[in-house]
Amino acid sequence: MRLQICLGTFLVLLVSVPIGTKAMLLAGSQRVTKTAPATCPVTLPRRAPSEAQGLFGAGAAHWNGALFVGGLWPDGTIVFQPGGPGFILPDGSFSMKFGWLRGAGLRGKLTIHGKRLDASAPPLRADIPEGYGDTGFQATGLIFPTEGCWEVTGEVGETSLTFVTRVVKVGERK
Repeated sequence: MRLQICLGTFLVLLVSVPIGTKAMLLAGSQRVTKTAPATCPVTLPRRAPSEAQGLFGAGAAHWNGALFVGGLWPDGTIVFQPGGPGFILPDGSFSMKFGWLRGAGLRGKLTIHGKRLDASAPPLRADIPEGYGDTGFQATGLIFPTEGCWEVTGEVGETSLTFVTRVVKVGERK
C-alpha cells in the first residue's frame, strides 16, 4: 500500500510539472533554469586530427577537413557563471574565446556570423583581431547577445564551417 501511494504521488508530480518551456540544469552545486530548449541541436566536440593539434581547444573541436574550430563545450552548452570562463559585457551580452584554424591550402580572411535559432535576437558579433595573417591559426571572441540556442558559421572564401551551441547564464556576475 505504501509503495502504491509513493508511485501515485510520483506520477501526479511528473504529470503536473510543465514540460518544454524551461529545463533545469545542475551546474556544479547550483541549480539553474536554462532558457535554451532541450531540442537545441548542439554540435558535440571531438578531438581534432593530428594536423590541427596545435589549435586552441583541439581536444574539443569541430571541423570539415579544411576549417577547424576549437573550444567547444563538452555537452554543447556554454555556461557563464561566477568565476567561470568568458565575460558578461556591460550590455548583458556574453563573450567567449574560440580558436579557428585554416587547414593546409586554405588561405583568406576568416569571417564569422551567427543567429539565434530558438527565438528572435540580434545577430552574433565576432571579434576577429588583425595580425594573424590569412593562413593557419586565428583567435576570435564570439559575442552572443542573449542566452539561447545559437548557430555559428565561420567562412574563409568559399569554405564554411557551422556549429550549434547553447548559451546559458548561471548565477550573478559582477
